[in-house]
Amino acid sequence: MKVRRSVLYMPAANSRALEKAAGLDADALIFDLEDAVAPDSKPIAREQAVAAVRSGSYGHRELTIRCNGLDTPWGTDDVAAASAAGPSAIVIPKVASAAHVDEITAVMDRAAASSNVKVWAMIETPDGIVNADEIAAHPRVDCFVMGTNDMAKELRAQLIPGRVPLVPHLASALLAARRHGISALDGVFNDVKDAVGFEDECVQGWQMGFDGKTLIHPAQLEPCNRVWSPTADDVGYARRVIEAFTEAQAEGRGVCTVDGRMIENLHVDNARLVLAVHDVIAART
Repeated sequence: MKVRRSVLYMPAANSRALEKAAGLDADALIFDLEDAVAPDSKPIAREQAVAAVRSGSYGHRELTIRCNGLDTPWGTDDVAAASAAGPSAIVIPKVASAAHVDEITAVMDRAAASSNVKVWAMIETPDGIVNADEIAAHPRVDCFVMGTNDMAKELRAQLIPGRVPLVPHLASALLAARRHGISALDGVFNDVKDAVGFEDECVQGWQMGFDGKTLIHPAQLEPCNRVWSPTADDVGYARRVIEAFTEAQAEGRGVCTVDGRMIENLHVDNARLVLAVHDVIAART
């Protein structure tokens, strides 16, 4: 399974940042050709992102490339070059519909991209929010990335602690992702110096059900990974749930209790997910 607790944006025009990323404790990296790159640096950023993906230097980290939109002078070349490089996915900003994804995949196919190269769709506009279900249903889309900064701008909403103005839209996109069995990543937190606010937002995203969070600075990795990692207590409880339910089934019962709580199939599914995430993380150390 893919564990995507921490997904760090890295400006692809910055060669030192790309080198540093190989040693960071991120589950996934987004080599950014879009917002983090000035127009004059777009071509070199593309070259460096492609080279990074092909380098084999990033270990377990899942590698993706965020391309400029097809409506920009760089978008088509970005998508073609990124697709041919063979990352886990290309990240597309402001995805508006399933037809939009079709336009992207047409460029990917012309570049002879492997079918293993997926699309991570950024949901950050009113169209993307309204059409989230059809986007999530697209066979090439593997993950939603919430673009909360652009979302707030488009909605004329305020980015405030607790994100009350955005929660309904985050939940709507998350629901579409879960309905179609794809991952969903929470948006970035802008104030790198506000460690308390960042951790609070991580907890909120975890409680909502997001698989992880996109990040803008390496200092955000540790708290993000911690929030989205099962604790020792979580793992112990999950094992007790599975063991007790297995015994109950052997005795012909469909429910049991663990630590005073009723346990049925859905709790066992949750327990198995906890252990699967734990095992993936443990295998890396």
